[in-house]
Amino acid sequence: QVQLVESGGGLVQAGDSLRLSCAASGRAFGIYNMGWFRQAPGKEREFVAGIKWSGGVTYYADAVKGRFTISRDNTKNTVDLQMNSLKPEDTAVYYCARDRRQTRSVIITTDREYDYWGQGTRVIVSS
Repeated sequence: QVQLVESGGGLVQAGDSLRLSCAASGRAFGIYNMGWFRQAPGKEREFVAGIKWSGGVTYYADAVKGRFTISRDNTKNTVDLQMNSLKPEDTAVYYCARDRRQTRSVIITTDREYDYWGQGTRVIVSS
């Protein structure tokens, strides 16, 4: 059984930085693409960033490109999201998720292609 546990959320001011971390239990972490999603109040869940199983390829939503950086450590079974220059519109619950397919060659942005999800960590950015 796979478990994903996010941490690192909090209340910050616009322009600040936060680093979210996701720790995965279970086997074979290193052969699955991983993604970060977020859900703001009253809105649908949306893709934020993804990283290929090998770690060499990343992909970002336009809204966070240039401000957020996703990384992973396959020796520690972790995937992080460094968030810089935060804006009030980044306020949301952030979730990490695992791609349902092993060693997928592309990063998928639709949440139905992710089968395991963490419980989420809340980020609030005040103006």
